[in-house]
Amino acid sequence: MDEANLPNHIAIIMDGNRRWARARNLDIRLGHKEGAKTLEKIVRYAKKIGIKNITVYAFSTENWKRSKEEVGALMILLQNYLDDYAKRADTEGVRIKILGDISVLSEKLRKSILKAEERTKDNTDINFNIALNYGGRDEITKAVKEIAKKVKNNEIDIENIDENLISNHLYTAGLPDPDVVVRTSGELRTSNFLPWQIVYSEFIFFDKNWPDFNEEDLDEVVRIYNTRNRKFGAK
Repeated sequence: MDEANLPNHIAIIMDGNRRWARARNLDIRLGHKEGAKTLEKIVRYAKKIGIKNITVYAFSTENWKRSKEEVGALMILLQNYLDDYAKRADTEGVRIKILGDISVLSEKLRKSILKAEERTKDNTDINFNIALNYGGRDEITKAVKEIAKKVKNNEIDIENIDENLISNHLYTAGLPDPDVVVRTSGELRTSNFLPWQIVYSEFIFFDKNWPDFNEEDLDEVVRIYNTRNRKFGAK
């Protein structure tokens, strides 16, 4: 890998866990568990090849519309995943950060989130961001409300509102925008994922389901990225 040509930030829409399970006549929960295994493998490999930031879409604000059984199983899986993985992440130099509104999550899951973030906060090898109860429009709405409140309290002037100020009020404050957005399972949409941050990201789609995604696929992401000519609006 040529480190000079590596994307600094890869964002992934991990789609296809349920399809993977159904294609094998398995319980949907097994698809999510297999997807979690794939995620840990990909984060480890991303760190190995020199990727500094990786953000994954784990659970959207719209996913609450799924059955109570599936949502409940997902929440338990996420809690167990964080409790278990945080230990390994800490020894591997991975910093865990949750992006999203955690206030509506169970107390146990919130504690697991805070514990994982606290345990890994000083790690610098790779930033591993998990979008959990995340919605892009919801994120922007919250940012607008926070800025409006500061204007109302005379903390800032309207003239001070610019792109940087808005970015600094998003969940991703302090992180670079994604260079690449990857989506698995053959779907061709962003699904309310980081709408502010991905305006100039490159998009790469895979037909395979997320549990089948592997290290060679991440290499392919880097290869394709290196073929793109990123102009950022310039001629």
